[in-house]
Amino acid sequence: MTGRLEGRTALITGGAGGCGLEASRLFAAECARVGILDLHSSDDEAVAAELTADGHEAVFVPADVSSPDQVRSAVLRVEERMGPITALMNHAGILAAGPFLEMDVEEWERLMAINVRGMFLVTQAVLPGMIAAGGVSIVCTSSISAVAGTPMEVAYCTSKGAVHMFARALAVEFRDQAIRSNAVCPGFIATDHGRREVDILARHGVDVSDEAMQATQGRMCRPDEVAKAALFLLSDDASFVSGTRLFVDNGYTAL
Repeated sequence: MTGRLEGRTALITGGAGGCGLEASRLFAAECARVGILDLHSSDDEAVAAELTADGHEAVFVPADVSSPDQVRSAVLRVEERMGPITALMNHAGILAAGPFLEMDVEEWERLMAINVRGMFLVTQAVLPGMIAAGGVSIVCTSSISAVAGTPMEVAYCTSKGAVHMFARALAVEFRDQAIRSNAVCPGFIATDHGRREVDILARHGVDVSDEAMQATQGRMCRPDEVAKAALFLLSDDASFVSGTRLFVDNGYTAL
C-alpha cells in the first residue's frame, strides 16, 4: 500500500459488510483513520477491533442513516476521536425488488429513507467539518441502475438515480470550497446483498442466469473492485475529478 489516504479521517457508511467492509479495510491499509458507521445489527465492533489489532486507527459508530439524531451523534463521535472527516464514502443502502404494482408506500418510503435521505443526512453532518479542514472528497455509491432501468426494480432505480444527481450537484455547489464529489456505480456484485438481488429477480422471471450475466458484464463484480474505485475517487490521484460517475460494471452500461 502507498498511503494514499494518509492524514485523512475516512467515514464509511454501511462499512461493516460487503463492499463497505472491503472499503473499511482498504482505506485503513492506505493509512486513513477509519470511522465505520453501520446498523446495531451489523458486525458491530468486530471490524474496528480487527483493524485496530492490525495497527490501524478505527472506530465503529452504530447508527441508522435515516435517523437525523443518530447520524449527528455518530458523526460527532468520529470527529471527537479522529478529527474532521475528510474522506466520506456514502455507501449504506438497501434493496427493493418486485412488481411495481405490488409495492406499498411503506416499502417505497423505507428505500428512499435509507438510499437517499441517508446520504443527505450524513453529508450534511460531515460537510461543515470537512470545509473547515480545507476539503477534500465524497464518494456516493450509486449503481448501473441509475442509468439502466431494470424490470422489477423501479423504486431501486429511482433511488440510485437520485444518488447520481446528489453526488454531481454537490460537486458543483461546493467546488469553490475544495470539496470533490463523485459517484461510483457498480454492476451486479458478488455480495450477500447482490446475490439476494439476483435471487429475487430470478423468482420474478428476470433473466439473471450465468449466461445472461456473462453477456452483460462478464461475471459478478468483486466487492474489492468497488472499494478500489472508491479509493481512487477519494484520493489525490483524482484531484481534478469531480461531478463524475465511475462505472464498475465491465461494460454493462456500454452495451
